[in-house]
Amino acid sequence: MSLSLFGRSKPVCGAASTRGAAASTPDTEPFSPTVPALPPQPQPQAQRAGLVTYSWLLDPRKQIIGYRLRWQPRAGAAADDGQALQALVTAVADALVHRERGWLLGKSGLMFDMTLEAALRGIDWGRLPARNIVLCWSGADFGRPEALPVLQALRAEGFGIMVSGELPDEAAVRELITHFDVGTGDAAALATCRSIARRPVHPVATGMADWSGFDACASRRVPVLVPPAVPTPQDASPRGPLQPQTLLVVRLLQMVQRNEDVREIEAALKHDAALTYRLLHHINSPAVGAGVQIQSLRHAVAMLGYSRLFRWLSVLLMTTDVKSSPPFLMKKAIVRGRFVELLGQGLLGAKHADNLFLVGMFSVMDQLLRLSMTELLERVQLEDAVQLAILGNGGVYGPFLELALACEAGAERAGDLVDGLFMSESQANAAHLAAVTWAQEISRSEVT
Repeated sequence: MSLSLFGRSKPVCGAASTRGAAASTPDTEPFSPTVPALPPQPQPQAQRAGLVTYSWLLDPRKQIIGYRLRWQPRAGAAADDGQALQALVTAVADALVHRERGWLLGKSGLMFDMTLEAALRGIDWGRLPARNIVLCWSGADFGRPEALPVLQALRAEGFGIMVSGELPDEAAVRELITHFDVGTGDAAALATCRSIARRPVHPVATGMADWSGFDACASRRVPVLVPPAVPTPQDASPRGPLQPQTLLVVRLLQMVQRNEDVREIEAALKHDAALTYRLLHHINSPAVGAGVQIQSLRHAVAMLGYSRLFRWLSVLLMTTDVKSSPPFLMKKAIVRGRFVELLGQGLLGAKHADNLFLVGMFSVMDQLLRLSMTELLERVQLEDAVQLAILGNGGVYGPFLELALACEAGAERAGDLVDGLFMSESQANAAHLAAVTWAQEISRSEVT
């Protein structure tokens, strides 16, 4: 039976699982392995303190198909593996599972690091859908006698199992493996992956040293884990002229900045019917939540105002001229923009929301459009406070962009930056995960 990267049509062992199907409802019972387990231990607040960090799982086309999540505890917070994993799972379940809409990441899945001690302690998976979760194990844990019933229980629930390192000899354990860490994705590791079980096992490359390594994995159709802080691959080919659609969006942005009459802006936009459709499609996406179907640019201005229109034209700019840029960059820009917005609007107020969003998004826009930041800011003249933040984390918006960058990089100083903005780690985590789901809505709208 063939495997999809996240999820299976049925478990490989044990009784048939209904947990994955029920994951979208609020009444789903938390998963509890049918093996002897230690009772869950209460977690002091100091041990729960930490930030969510992640790596992207990219397919060969550089599209994000999942995330590997990790918990970075605050300095001095000596959380053990079970406490850290439970804190991470709780934050993720609160943010990514909606009481009515269920799983908010669509077909995307999550990967969590797992240890045998954490599994035996007992993890409450809340409403997370097992079919979208892969648990990453060390091969050393697989060789322990108490591991087999734990692994069997997890697979019966529908969780994927990835192993790295030395493989166990026992055939019964090998048959539970759904994913295998192939390191840099070389031919020998892939041959080992193919020999693990009597059915296909997914290879995942976790040891990419640079983007040339990604290309090698892509040629073998192996997905790759990439931290967001890894420098974006640079295209050495010369940058051609901006596309006509891109120039039109830049012109529209300039007209909005000058507060020109909406009839003139609408007349300019009518030169490209496809662009008009895409703009209205963005504005009518669930991510906007306007509450009413917007039919025209005039209607959009009436409902959203010029400031919000500028925001959506910026999103449109990002999606019109990126054929030569990696697809994940667009989502990175949207996530960062929304993350900075959510971090800042609670402290600065809703009137700063659009500027905060632009700070985050335009900090990636130069990479998307393959323009220098200087040239980009000459074409689209943003407010001084926005430019100060983009060019050096300065001004009133700068600290929020600095925190977003630190969270992306998993930097230890992120905790201190959270403190400096008078917020908690839980607030920062909620904002970060909410930004990921919001970007999922925008990306889905763009594909549609």
